[in-house]
Amino acid sequence: MLMNTEKTQSIAALKAGMDVKTARKYLRSNTAPGEMKKIRTWRTRKDPFHEVWPEVEKMLEESPEFEAKTLFEHLQHLYPEKYEDSQLRTLQRKVKHWRAINGPAHEVYFPQNHLPGEECQSDFTSMNPIGITIQGQPFNHLIYHFVLPYSNWETGSICFSESMESLQEGLQNALHHLGGVPGYHQTDSLSSAVRNTLNPKEFTVRYSALLRHYGLRGKKTNPSSPHENGDIEQRHHRLKRAVEQSLLIRCSRDFNSREDYDGFLKKLYTRLNQGRQKRFKEELPVLKRLPHRRLEACERIKMKVGPSSTIRVKHNVYSVHSRLIREHVEVRLYADHLDLWYGQKKLDTMPRLRGEGKSLINYRHIIDWLIRKPGAFSSYRYRHALYPTHRFRMAYDILTVTRSDKEYLKLLYLAARESESAVDAALNHLITSGQEISEETVKTLLSRKIEVNIIKEVKVSTLALKEYDILLTHRGVSS
Repeated sequence: MLMNTEKTQSIAALKAGMDVKTARKYLRSNTAPGEMKKIRTWRTRKDPFHEVWPEVEKMLEESPEFEAKTLFEHLQHLYPEKYEDSQLRTLQRKVKHWRAINGPAHEVYFPQNHLPGEECQSDFTSMNPIGITIQGQPFNHLIYHFVLPYSNWETGSICFSESMESLQEGLQNALHHLGGVPGYHQTDSLSSAVRNTLNPKEFTVRYSALLRHYGLRGKKTNPSSPHENGDIEQRHHRLKRAVEQSLLIRCSRDFNSREDYDGFLKKLYTRLNQGRQKRFKEELPVLKRLPHRRLEACERIKMKVGPSSTIRVKHNVYSVHSRLIREHVEVRLYADHLDLWYGQKKLDTMPRLRGEGKSLINYRHIIDWLIRKPGAFSSYRYRHALYPTHRFRMAYDILTVTRSDKEYLKLLYLAARESESAVDAALNHLITSGQEISEETVKTLLSRKIEVNIIKEVKVSTLALKEYDILLTHRGVSS
């Protein structure tokens, strides 16, 4: 351009910021400067793996998962003193280049286009690695996590298993919090909702009924393909990271109660959703209306009470009052508890046991007959459940030295008829004072209404490690 306006090449070159000889070279070649640079196709140093590369390449073809470091160590073993550790990076570059040209194809992730109000996804995720505690006790739990992929609006519910009851309660909570119903609901291959591949029907009866009630179309991912539920899987990771950061700000992972922790999570969902309001408002007009009522989030099971005054629910044993032996009762199984009904009347509520092969025995249900058959106590399968507190166990150990099991059962009967906490306090007083433990002494304390101070907090002082050195020296062991 300057050659068209200036008188000489020297002036044009100076204004272009280059030497006049360089300008003449570009003008003679009639080529842009970037095009004149030659691409290097030769090596600047000898390839140290040239001789053994066919051997390495054969190993990669047979097992593409070989790591370059493993191959390098193999070569060092075959050819001692030939390869130095500093040459590892060279082999890593060669292996990386081979994988890009001749290696197996990588898994492809296909971005999806989501429409407003069209889809919702949900899944369970374990929160145990975060280390939440309730009053100092570990709180092992899951979160039922619900997400709208278009806006990333999310919510969740605390639960303890991937049961149908947890899914039903969590999904209904999410839809009612959302205030509408999307087009379809996608989940992975949950055994509580999805039948196995051999069954002609895709979903279970209860899950299909839940979908029909809310007008949802069901959709599931293929087995062993969690990436197909990619939006919710990614939100799992981001939710846990947000929980971790909020706990760091809070300076504590301990909560006073489950309700306190639940409130913490709800505030977190609200804060996360604040930045998604623009796209979320696009979804609201498209959502369908909620039905007039919720489905009961429980499974109703009718069963007969056995002669041991127990029922078996989902592979776990629960005790019921002995009055119900041989009667047919109805169990309404919820996500975290179960209700016992008889004759259209709710008789009891019990926490739901997690897992299988466990038992929940209430001594009040069977003590009337156990005190009549004291010989059955020593070999009773669920005897461990008949020690309400550790002081009852201490009292039993003391009584078994001089008396039979019947004396302990009298104390248990007294706790069932009077007050467990009062009997526990009386036992604590008798044990700490070294007095005789018997039904009469406990009754005497109960009649006097003696208040006993029970230590609720135990403080353990820090032990100096030097004391261990003293102990070892005393025993003649060198430290």
